Amino acid sequence: MNPLLQHDQQLLARIGLAQIKARERARQGRQFRLALRFMAPALLLVTALLLLPVLYNIWLSFTQWQLFEGRDEFAGWENYHQLWSSPYFDDALGNTALWVLASVLFPLTAGLGLALLFRQMPGQEWFKSIIFLPRILAPTAVGVMWYYVYAPQGMLNQMLGQFSSMPVETGWLFEEQLVTPAIILTFVWQSCGLVMVLLLLGLAALPRDPQDAARMDGARPWQVFRHITLPLLAPTLLMVVILSVLAGFTVFDLLWVMGANYPQQRTLSLAVFMYFEAFQKNSWAFAAATAVVIGGVVLAVTWLQTLLQARVDRVIR
Repeated sequence: MNPLLQHDQQLLARIGLAQIKARERARQGRQFRLALRFMAPALLLVTALLLLPVLYNIWLSFTQWQLFEGRDEFAGWENYHQLWSSPYFDDALGNTALWVLASVLFPLTAGLGLALLFRQMPGQEWFKSIIFLPRILAPTAVGVMWYYVYAPQGMLNQMLGQFSSMPVETGWLFEEQLVTPAIILTFVWQSCGLVMVLLLLGLAALPRDPQDAARMDGARPWQVFRHITLPLLAPTLLMVVILSVLAGFTVFDLLWVMGANYPQQRTLSLAVFMYFEAFQKNSWAFAAATAVVIGGVVLAVTWLQTLLQARVDRVIR
């Protein structure tokens, strides 16, 4: 045996390895209790405003609860069976998937393009402020404003009429094939400013040495962006994707204001479906089951994205 290792073992035996471990556990216990005291107000607030309502909602999804009637008979999986057999649920699920894809792809593309454009442009602060301005507006106000923009006699048709010999009176929100792209365009208009700001922060934090070295070696701007800037920007991009996915699953205001009752529920999402069942049909337990499904899907998608982000971080490091 190594003399040094033997000496260490003899020293530990003389001091008392069990006592050292006991002292370490006691120290960690004191630190945990101290941290718990500091976190107690926040933990109580989160429990009261988040955890308990979520658990209560899960319980309601297994009952036949009705507002003001006090009915809370246990119903088992009946609400979930009814949910999966509802024809409107399939439409809502498909439309929500489309919204998630659109909320990730289009704002991310537009925000990245604007971030790269304004990164070194003179007077960029004015342009960034103008593009970010829609983000501070309430989604309901944005929906009402763009509802009149898309009206048959609205601003969009009047602008298109300047390039046509005939008056343009397209009902952008009343035609099945146009209502979803119109609302997606509104969503991109409001959300790309935030994506642009987040990506600008990510670009500002990137080290310049690898990019300068690539330029000195003769790399073109596109090659620098593809092989250096984009991989280094991956953690920020994944964070933006996670936020965009959450926004896509929970989008409600624009859809309800601009397209609640249009042809064949073309704009019906899971959030709109849940609201309609709860506040229009008073099917509160059924709406609770819908909320549980939405939460489960969001948690699963977020978990997968977190695993992907951890893998990307390991590759970068």
